[in-house]
Amino acid sequence: MVSKTRDKLIEVARQLFAYKGVENTTMNDIAAASDKGRRTIYIYFKNKREIYNAVVERQSDVVISRLRAVVDSEKPPMEKLVAYLMLRFDILSETAPKHERHRLIFSRDHRRMERIQRLALAKERELFSVLLKQGIAEGVFDSEQARRLTSFLTVTFTGVDSCQLQGAFELNGLQIEDVRDNLIKFVTEGIKKQPN
Repeated sequence: MVSKTRDKLIEVARQLFAYKGVENTTMNDIAAASDKGRRTIYIYFKNKREIYNAVVERQSDVVISRLRAVVDSEKPPMEKLVAYLMLRFDILSETAPKHERHRLIFSRDHRRMERIQRLALAKERELFSVLLKQGIAEGVFDSEQARRLTSFLTVTFTGVDSCQLQGAFELNGLQIEDVRDNLIKFVTEGIKKQPN
């Protein structure tokens, strides 16, 4: 019961933060939307900042668990790499605002999205490293290219995330699917171990 109530409060807060923005969401809003009293909220969280931190951590954990499922799968390394990159783009598309009105709301709350990304980034780098080591061990990935790829993708995805959240792809006449497909092709061709 305790964890269900806490989980419900986190989910309600997440939805309100996404819709209204963190600054415009009050503890009363969370209490009303969750059908709980303010006193119940204060059993689990000292203040809105703690709820905000729980929302960020939860969203970060969801991203990492989905990526971990790909890394832990039985697929061959190259298929895992493609699936991982596809999922990474899909996750961003799912969390990025779809409508202009929501884009404006999210841009006010851009710090929350950046914080989720930062929190997930260290875990994601570690997870991606496991994937690359598997490919190197199986002789599929070039070890030098794999070493370069981790920092390349960190910077690349930071840029892709930012462009997606700001709507920069559309402003520049780019389709996210084309960007994704070109990046995946570039990465998979570049990391392949070449015959001697």
